[in-house]
Amino acid sequence: MTLRTWTRDLALGARFAVAGGRSGLLRTLLTATGVGFGVALLLLASSLPNMLFQREVRESVRAVDGSEQVNAPRADTFLHLGRTTVYRDDVVSGLLLTPEGDRPPVPPGAAAFPARGEMLVSPALQDILDSPDGALLKERLPYKVAGTIGPDGLIGPAELRYVAHVGFLTTDTFDGRGVRYGWSVPEEPMNAFLILLVVVACVVLLLPVLVFIATAVRFGGEQRDRRLAALRLVGADTAMTRRIAAGESLAGALLGLLVGLGLFAVARQFAGAFTIWDVNAYPSDVVPMPALAVLALVAVPVSSVVVTLFALRGVVIEPLGVVRTSTPRRRRLWWRLLLLAAGVALLVPLMGEVQVTETSIDTVGVAAGTTLALIGLTTLLPWLVEAGVKRLHTGPVSWQLAVRRLQLSSGTAARAVSGIVVAATGAIALQMLFQAMESDFTEVTGQDVSRAQIAVGVDAGTADEARRMIDRFERTKGVTGVTGIVESSLWRPGPLKEGEEFAPMTSLRIGDCASLAEFAALPSCEDGDVFVFLAHGAQGNPGDAFVTRTARPGAAVALRDPHPHPDEPKRAEGGPVPQWRIPAGARVVDSRPDPTGMYQYGVLATPSAIDATRLDDPDAQAMVRLDPAVPDAAEFVRNTAEAVSPTSWVRTLEDTQRDAAFSSVRTGILVGSTLTMLLVAASLLVATLEQLRDRKRLLSSLVAFGTRRSTLSLSVLWQTAVPIVLGLLLAVAGGTGLGVVLLKTGGQQVQDWWVFLPVVGIGLGLIAAVTLLSMPVLWRLMRADGLRTE
Repeated sequence: MTLRTWTRDLALGARFAVAGGRSGLLRTLLTATGVGFGVALLLLASSLPNMLFQREVRESVRAVDGSEQVNAPRADTFLHLGRTTVYRDDVVSGLLLTPEGDRPPVPPGAAAFPARGEMLVSPALQDILDSPDGALLKERLPYKVAGTIGPDGLIGPAELRYVAHVGFLTTDTFDGRGVRYGWSVPEEPMNAFLILLVVVACVVLLLPVLVFIATAVRFGGEQRDRRLAALRLVGADTAMTRRIAAGESLAGALLGLLVGLGLFAVARQFAGAFTIWDVNAYPSDVVPMPALAVLALVAVPVSSVVVTLFALRGVVIEPLGVVRTSTPRRRRLWWRLLLLAAGVALLVPLMGEVQVTETSIDTVGVAAGTTLALIGLTTLLPWLVEAGVKRLHTGPVSWQLAVRRLQLSSGTAARAVSGIVVAATGAIALQMLFQAMESDFTEVTGQDVSRAQIAVGVDAGTADEARRMIDRFERTKGVTGVTGIVESSLWRPGPLKEGEEFAPMTSLRIGDCASLAEFAALPSCEDGDVFVFLAHGAQGNPGDAFVTRTARPGAAVALRDPHPHPDEPKRAEGGPVPQWRIPAGARVVDSRPDPTGMYQYGVLATPSAIDATRLDDPDAQAMVRLDPAVPDAAEFVRNTAEAVSPTSWVRTLEDTQRDAAFSSVRTGILVGSTLTMLLVAASLLVATLEQLRDRKRLLSSLVAFGTRRSTLSLSVLWQTAVPIVLGLLLAVAGGTGLGVVLLKTGGQQVQDWWVFLPVVGIGLGLIAAVTLLSMPVLWRLMRADGLRTE
């Protein structure tokens, strides 16, 4: 057998696929559609690393270069302050700039430096500001829109960002002084747990796509086999007919490649129009990794030929018809278990080898072991379906029709469900990994959201100004309570002692009794009281002696630093350092965590106990309780903070906080899972429709003999449900076992044995969706014209 013979037969098969009549062309189109979706998803998946990388590149290109320290203003320097706010769960990032000369560098993405009081906005932010829903955000950004930011200044087309020219930045309120943009931040290596998660996720998400492609190239196999029998009548031998059949599949696969490339090109153009789990990208960033793209484009046509030849090994194509081995051989179990055992054998030696402190794992071992285990479980499904339906007999007519059909040919149904088994098995194992690792990457902040939901800090010139700021928060719409304090510092008066470089100091907080009670356990409180509160070294705070050497009942303290550092800006002469004596009756109390979860220490004073006008450089801090019944209450508070001071900080309190890298991986996996589940649903639907089309004549005959259409509809439901239920049982058992083995590699324990329930729920939902979507086609195929023969 020569290459020329192969080429001739494959080309003849390809010719039959596109010019062999209506049924052949329909089969080719079905195959091309299925393969096309799979190829498009593979290309999108291989583009994901480049998409995420380009987002990081764009982020670093627009960042202010901090590698050069500029201490004095120049013609090309500028002061900058990053501002990030949240608007209805969307993050809005901002950059405030104050040029110090007449030649400041133009921000990336901008055509020119905006004039004072003007801002440049991203197109997505422009849309919000122009819409009625953006009224509150427009109030928060009181700058005139002078233009839009181009792609060079954005990490994605849907990013909400602004760059404003302001005049209030000083060296006391800035992030730094810049002279150019472009900042390369060294990439922090992933720890071993995250790498394990990424490797397993890649296998779990991409394997169903490959299974789907292998299923798609076998669409319409039964009709094709009958057509090939005619070739035997004109002299083709068995091997030639198989090569011709492979040529038909190859034509469908090649056409599918073109469809996939077309779908990918179209999807690429709309990449910026969709945001999945906060990720979107410019079309130019959606570029597949060359090696993965070439592998996908080569593997698909080769696998179509191999799969077809493998499928025809048990089919005898005779001149007068097709005989599928008259007494079908029982499916063998041993080699399927061998694949599963090989996968487990590769994973077991890795138990306990993955440590969170390391930055590498045996990637090949984990990927190969997981792949073999999933393939082994998938190959078990046809055997399980065959063994399961063999024992099913009695029941209503629809049930018996479905069972008899599965008993005659369970392979097609099992192949259609195999993608679900792979996806569900992998999803269960992945969820078990997620739950076990989440605690390692989730930090309990200690913040008490029942006492406050938002914390705000503002620099105030005087104590009266600080109190007015706190009053504005109390009057804000949607606020039910405010813990407001005026904060400053106390120093030990007198000369420095030997070995001291600065005067000992501690903090002073002034507020009403209710506000002070948020910081310490007060036995009682009334206006005029003073407390010295100690944290006893909690959370790394200094010991009690650090506080009491400055603040003790009856001790005199300085309200301004008596020994300022020489590098500090010189202050105007204000006479002698003001002092205040802590009342001798001040009580020493224990600190308690404030609503932000922090232990504070120092002195607490009620308003009548001290003249706050004498304080040095006070700050206003407010912790705000929101009324959940008021929509946008948090937005009103953020607007108040912006109105009080553009340099104020606002922090939303949260019970827990996830590691950024873990959140990034979780986002990537959720994006992939969504696309994979959509593909699995499409795969099952196309396979069901293809089976119905193959049975068009049979369905019409049954209806002609009086079979109810509802009975046939129910039989379709059972034919879909039985393999899926068996597949889900296999997936639950296999996924749980695989999850336990993978957890053992990292020394983790199972957190929840019922993690498979959502996956099972999705599988049952697929049964209902596919059955409903196939009903219109079923009813059309049951018409009497299905009996017509040409």
